[in-house]
Amino acid sequence: MKYRQTDTPPVAAAKGSFSASTAYRIEKDPRLPSHKKGARDRRRPDPLADVFETEIVPMLKAAPGVRPIAIFEEILRRHPELGTGIRRTLERRIRSWRAIHGEEQEVIFRQTHEAGQAGLSDFTDMGELGVTIAGVPLDHRLYHFRLAYSGFEHAHVVLGGESFVALAEGLQNALWSLGGTPREHRTDSLSAAFCNLDKNAKDDLTRRYEDLCAHYGMTPTRNNRGIAHENGAIEGPHGHLKRAIADALLLRGTAEFDDLAVYRGFIDEIVSRRNARNSKRIDCERGVLQPLPDRRTSDYEEVIVRVTSSGGFTLRKVFYTVPSRLIGHRLRVRLYDDRLDVFVGGTHLVTLPRGRAHPNGKHDQVVDYRHVIHSLRRKPMALLNLVYRDRLFPREAYRRTFDLLRQRLPNKKACRLMVDLLALAHERGCEAELADLLATDLDAGRLPDLNRLRIHFAPDPAHVPNVVVHLAPLATYECLIGAAQIGDAA
Repeated sequence: MKYRQTDTPPVAAAKGSFSASTAYRIEKDPRLPSHKKGARDRRRPDPLADVFETEIVPMLKAAPGVRPIAIFEEILRRHPELGTGIRRTLERRIRSWRAIHGEEQEVIFRQTHEAGQAGLSDFTDMGELGVTIAGVPLDHRLYHFRLAYSGFEHAHVVLGGESFVALAEGLQNALWSLGGTPREHRTDSLSAAFCNLDKNAKDDLTRRYEDLCAHYGMTPTRNNRGIAHENGAIEGPHGHLKRAIADALLLRGTAEFDDLAVYRGFIDEIVSRRNARNSKRIDCERGVLQPLPDRRTSDYEEVIVRVTSSGGFTLRKVFYTVPSRLIGHRLRVRLYDDRLDVFVGGTHLVTLPRGRAHPNGKHDQVVDYRHVIHSLRRKPMALLNLVYRDRLFPREAYRRTFDLLRQRLPNKKACRLMVDLLALAHERGCEAELADLLATDLDAGRLPDLNRLRIHFAPDPAHVPNVVVHLAPLATYECLIGAAQIGDAA
């Protein structure tokens, strides 16, 4: 059309690289091809013509949140002759109707983040990944901390629930790894920080959380309950981190780990690689963070317990054994997410792995056979109906051995032999090696030979030879002193 302003139709057509006949056709009708076609009529009858306005629209008005699939099933129930082929047509028609007549939806307002302003914390369940430790499924969560501006992340494996202890430990680990603190710490309505229990518990937990934030100079905030997108700076990265961990497990070829420390190192490596991608922004934000305090604050709960005549104490529906010399004493227990530190006064005695009650409320036990073996040797029949008998055995081979002993020997002999085996493991320090030999006997279908095992793990402490030490006479040392004095005088 530009060439046509100065040239004839054939010349303009030649310059435009098309035929003269096409140029004369455009001269007669300059409309675009899309404007020449009329609207296409339906090629088949509308299957919803009789029901959409009369039945479907009233449903949409009465229940604005109803799903299209529910309307589809209801319409088929009323009019089975329509057939299942109307589903996509129905969904498109409902979507178009809602775009014109539907309710207003909530708008998400994207935010700009200031460096050093906000850090966010949350927990996410990791059970779906199927991680196992030494063959035992690991029921755990992941505490996740993130800076909104730079994307710095820290993750900490949590064995229990969303407790204040887990929040305090994970948050402090993140801040000390980061090297500074943001001005604001944001969470959702975590029970670890904002509790909906009775008033005393609520005030206590809230006060402890506020004290934790005050120690690091952070202002505690939270989003509105049930509005997850207000915490979107960490809710979205939750999914990204879990998918990265799932991919890493697939590439690793197994979700089995030798112990918890190896799994935690695996998580730390993944998070470190993710932080490396944002290293420039993280370094930039580190420059405007608040300085850390001189020391960490407490990340544990402290509880006073009394050791009963059973050789242990009960805490949070879990029975823990301790050395029997502590029976009757009051102990100070520091309760962490994964362990208990036990003190008498200010003296640390022992560290115990933390146990947790079963989901159905049934009590559990954390038992160390070394704490009770000396008493059990005097009362071996107590093993038969011991409340925590299954927890007493340190390894699976010991439990299987006791089952075989009960099948082939009288209960009294079986209990005596089993207690002697446990005592042998304790006294000779050969728990793992003895378990391997017991497993070999079990595979061969034979009972363990206690005498043979004692010889194997010799020497017997009862037959250790006496060592006679001859002490030098004191006069010898006096001569040495005299010689030194003569030397000084010379």
